[in-house]
Amino acid sequence: MKTSWLATLLATALTVASAHSTQDLSRYSDEGLRAELAEIADADIALLVPMRDGVGLSTNIWRPKGARGPLPTILWKTPYNEHVLRGSTARYALEAVRRGYVFIVQNERGRYFSQGKYEILGYPQTDGYDMLSWIAKQPWSNGKVGTLGCSSSAEWQLALAAMNHPAHAAMVPMAAGAGIGKVGPFWEQGNFFTGGVPRTLFAVWMYGVDNPLRAQIPDTVTGPLRARIAQYNDLDAKKPEVDWKKHIWHLPYAELLSSLGEPPGTFEQQIARTPGDPAWKTGGLYDDSMGWGVPALWFNSWYDVSIGPNMALYNHARSVNTDPEASAHQYVVVGPNPHCQFARLSKDYKVGDRAMGDASFPVDAQIWAFFDRWLKGNPKAFPDNTPHVRYFTMGANRWQADAQWPPKAAQPVRMYLHSQGHANALYGDGVLSFDPPGKDEPNDTYRYDPANPVPTIGGGDCCNGGLVVPGAFDQRPVEVRQDVLVYTSAPLEAPLEVTGFVNAVLSVSSSAKDTDFAVKLVDVAPDGTAWIIGDTILRARYRDSYVKPTLMQPGTVYVLKPTPITTSIQFGKGHRIRVEITSSNFPKFARNLNTGGPNETERAAVVADNAVHHSAAHPSYIELPVVKR
Repeated sequence: MKTSWLATLLATALTVASAHSTQDLSRYSDEGLRAELAEIADADIALLVPMRDGVGLSTNIWRPKGARGPLPTILWKTPYNEHVLRGSTARYALEAVRRGYVFIVQNERGRYFSQGKYEILGYPQTDGYDMLSWIAKQPWSNGKVGTLGCSSSAEWQLALAAMNHPAHAAMVPMAAGAGIGKVGPFWEQGNFFTGGVPRTLFAVWMYGVDNPLRAQIPDTVTGPLRARIAQYNDLDAKKPEVDWKKHIWHLPYAELLSSLGEPPGTFEQQIARTPGDPAWKTGGLYDDSMGWGVPALWFNSWYDVSIGPNMALYNHARSVNTDPEASAHQYVVVGPNPHCQFARLSKDYKVGDRAMGDASFPVDAQIWAFFDRWLKGNPKAFPDNTPHVRYFTMGANRWQADAQWPPKAAQPVRMYLHSQGHANALYGDGVLSFDPPGKDEPNDTYRYDPANPVPTIGGGDCCNGGLVVPGAFDQRPVEVRQDVLVYTSAPLEAPLEVTGFVNAVLSVSSSAKDTDFAVKLVDVAPDGTAWIIGDTILRARYRDSYVKPTLMQPGTVYVLKPTPITTSIQFGKGHRIRVEITSSNFPKFARNLNTGGPNETERAAVVADNAVHHSAAHPSYIELPVVKR
């Protein structure tokens, strides 16, 4: 990235911002945002917009007062209680109206004041499509709608983009990974799995969101009376607090929520599926058999829960060409932040315990420039020469740009695992080297006991009730364990940039019929601090197929290829590159009980003796996308 490019971007952002806003909205209280919005906007509150089956979705609409002529619209759809605007939703609503947009917040079906039965992702291909059609028919609409949101307010946009609705002019999906079913090698089914291993965040999140026995206002209550009730009754159920750090150990895992007394709901339906179950295609998830029809400005982040699928979907949207104009206008920004924390990027940014220097980026200015181009017809607002990929390289602590992902300059370089059979723990003899292994190099063994799993420390995660704090944290507290294999390079003689998909290839064996293999990529500073860069995991039964799992034969060597770790990191001069391998990463991932049976419904566990091989006949290595500059 040239410094002049970033300087130009920042100058343009400041110019755009100053042309529309004279005050920094981040300093407003929620009450202040709502008060100013009431002064400058006409509002329709708790309006029931009918879907094709007659179910009404509760919708709040803010239009600029006194505006003449048709206006572009921003649609923010959510499963959360946002009838009383707060936080980022209130800030975007006020900014939208200031800039001459209509801003709409709509609750998904079955949530709060919306009618109908809840389904995760909110029926994007029916309810989402119908809402776009409804907006386009309104007298205040110019027929162009932009969809906006982070996390749940982004995830529903993906399957909708496959429909190529004529009014869907642009989209800004931020941290949208849970809307992805399958893309490329990733079969995560909306963050439910990584490598076939259930992610515990989903159960915790569903406890707060799914409410099969929810209270509802009678469907006969409509119009002003419904809006009046919405002012003093938010229908926001407060469930009993759960000590997740204790309860997450409950077995069987499939009864994690029902054991609390919860009625059967979404979690119970989905935990009964395997990653390759065809039922995943019947909901609102996007998968790469679909096309793409909408220009998009993506915001992703290195310490989010599903950065790999996010970047793979970005590539798919650029290449699928079911709508050539849409594919040609895909742009992505990737920051060093955890899930949805784009507004916190600053000149003195810290992720976890690691300082990132100046990570500031004009997020909002870029969003409004993008919408101005596609919803207001102003091509100069977001010009064609805007880099398609802008990403923050950690370690170097700078923003960079490229025309593609991974960068064209990225070339695969292998680093091989070595030891004399004692790579256990930080002070073992594990080595990571560019040299391939010798003929008779011994393997490394360790014992994995599901009753004593390796604890999670940082990495990419979210939405888990405090079980895991995402970000860059020192891994040495787990590297002292004998069930963690540690392979470390020599100190680097010059900085080494790794940007793209990092692939691990492991030759493994086990005494068990099934077990997990977890991999971490770590940046070791000269003082020994072992910063986690990313991690991945694979349940061995899914090594060849997510559709047809196959158990292991004890003692047989198998090749495992977990889904890639996705990152941009500069390992500095004097730093060392480290790879950790073990069989658990708990509580981020549910434990494999090693029986080979239906793991999620079992209580009894088996201890597994696992091995990682790294001889000439059975090499193990990581493949790094190295960028030489």
